[in-house]
Amino acid sequence: MTKQAFVALVTCFNEDETINYQATRAQVRRQVEAGNNIMCAGTNGDFSALTFEEKVRLTEEVVDEVGGRVRVIVNAGMPATFETVKLAREFDRIGVDGIAVITPFFIACTQDGLIRHFSTVADAVKTPVYLYDIPARTQNHIEPETARTLARHGNIAGIKDSGGARETLEAYLAVAKDIAGFEVYSGPDHLVLWALQNGAAGCISGLGNAMPQVLAGILKAVNAGDIAEAERQQAIFTAFRTDLYALGFAPAMVKRALFLQDSSVGASRQPALLPSKEQDAQIADILRRYDL
Repeated sequence: MTKQAFVALVTCFNEDETINYQATRAQVRRQVEAGNNIMCAGTNGDFSALTFEEKVRLTEEVVDEVGGRVRVIVNAGMPATFETVKLAREFDRIGVDGIAVITPFFIACTQDGLIRHFSTVADAVKTPVYLYDIPARTQNHIEPETARTLARHGNIAGIKDSGGARETLEAYLAVAKDIAGFEVYSGPDHLVLWALQNGAAGCISGLGNAMPQVLAGILKAVNAGDIAEAERQQAIFTAFRTDLYALGFAPAMVKRALFLQDSSVGASRQPALLPSKEQDAQIADILRRYDL
């Protein structure tokens, strides 16, 4: 099976913090030209700061710009099952390739609660649903046995693991090995190659916003069976990640690195995430060192 890379696409903003849809379309084109698929309205896309209506229009714009050239997954996850279902139905209507559902945040959930939540969403749409686990941000974690239960649902196609723990990723991969049609996508950028070599269907990368060609290069090399080249590209990706993420909150650092490459992407809409002049200088130095 051909392994696939998705980029967790940034959402571009104007100076007044309204969405810059044309700049977002330009970022879509950039990723498509590199050979990467698109995930929109995710963590790197400021989803928690977007309104319901903005998410719907953003998805329409992205799907239109892609024009069927690559796959599009969009995140519908919200704290309430009710709003998650409403969003998922809109994305189902638009015609995306997959609907990611991040675990509810702010509300502490039991594993039975998570099973009901994800099953309700999956029952409401025809588009395949992908679980999205990122416990550091939501405080809710999809236990591997919960993933196993949900993997048997006819419309839950896989999981994005953004927990960062290799042990959890291994447990999800064991589920995928046992249950046909259930795919695992790795979120942590330093584990891209390891995950691909151990059964992952692909990756969903935030760092790929700033380094699309390297991300695509890892996948191209893996699919060609050139592991030496994949290791070389992964080493670059990991080193860039280490240098950039040392400076602050990862999505904010990615967005700022991209801003310094192309100011049309705008700042983040999230509060208190604008880097200092000193951080900007450090990011710019990193970009120069990696010829970006």
